[in-house]
Amino acid sequence: MSTRRPRRLGTRRPVRPASPAPDALTTVDLDEDGWLLSAATGRPVRADRLTRYLAERLAPPSWATDIIVYVHGWRTGQHAAVRSAQRLLALMERQRRSRAALYPGLRERYAPWTVVVRWPSSGGYKKIRKRAHAMSATGSGYAPHVLGHLLGYLHTERGDPADRTLRTRGGHYLHLVGHSFGGRFLCEAVGRAADTRKGGTLGWSTAAHPSRPFTVDTLTVFQMAAPTEAFESLFERLRPGSLGHTAPVGGPLVFTHSRHDRATGFWHLLGERKPGIGHSGMRLSRAGAGLAPNDVWATRLLRADTPYPHTSLDHAFVNIDASWRYRSTRINPVGAHSDFYHPETAHLLLSLADHSRPVRP
Repeated sequence: MSTRRPRRLGTRRPVRPASPAPDALTTVDLDEDGWLLSAATGRPVRADRLTRYLAERLAPPSWATDIIVYVHGWRTGQHAAVRSAQRLLALMERQRRSRAALYPGLRERYAPWTVVVRWPSSGGYKKIRKRAHAMSATGSGYAPHVLGHLLGYLHTERGDPADRTLRTRGGHYLHLVGHSFGGRFLCEAVGRAADTRKGGTLGWSTAAHPSRPFTVDTLTVFQMAAPTEAFESLFERLRPGSLGHTAPVGGPLVFTHSRHDRATGFWHLLGERKPGIGHSGMRLSRAGAGLAPNDVWATRLLRADTPYPHTSLDHAFVNIDASWRYRSTRINPVGAHSDFYHPETAHLLLSLADHSRPVRP
């Protein structure tokens, strides 16, 4: 006799969207100290072979228009990291196909290629917090080298930004997406991803510093595991100055939060003595050069059929309250911390990609 629980009458098992094509995704692995691991041998890549390895491993296909770098969160294995990225990409493709009119900038051509950065994320809170920092630490962590390569800063010959946008050297739009500690990882890495070069212009109104010719178009973190005031200390370099971002960021830094996220609420309070961004959003309590506390824009996660006005995302920092959608269950010890696989999430990412395109006259 079957022990399978019967489904309730009138309910249907949700249909998962199809997975992206195999060549639409690649992986990069880092060890506990942040060193890049060879996909062929599993051993650390020698420093003198780093540039060549990245050039071979991270060469975007000719068909790609956008690069998405996805970094998973706490306690996520290698296979689970890929499945997580595939699930998110599939939601985006399904949303784009079913509601193409919401993304006019993506109509002509939108072909994302995804890099999944995998790192050893098992362990206690303090251990993983330290490791997330090690992934990008000066002199050891290789995460900035990965982002620097994708942007174009590891090339000996650099071109000029094309089509009046601050895309990568190869002309691709670059979007960084992280979850939990993966967002902490990305914020440290992007701050160290480039050296100084000449500048240009972008579709977003937030100015890029004249020293950054190639920048990240968007950075989005779902339920970030970092203190709410982290951008006044840990990530202060990501606050734009009077001339724009000194880090290679040319678009908004977007953070979702939900009051139902117990991992960055109760558990984060125990580990950091402060609530996390994933629970309460990020804050600026003091003004800085070219940026005031009220420059942190707050809005809600919109439904999948409701367009995001350009003005709602065109800010240095954007807090997205997703409490109505990111809920999970009461018996889940981390609450809504990983409950971001929804059409509304795909809609947010696609809207950011769409608004990254320069406005046509």
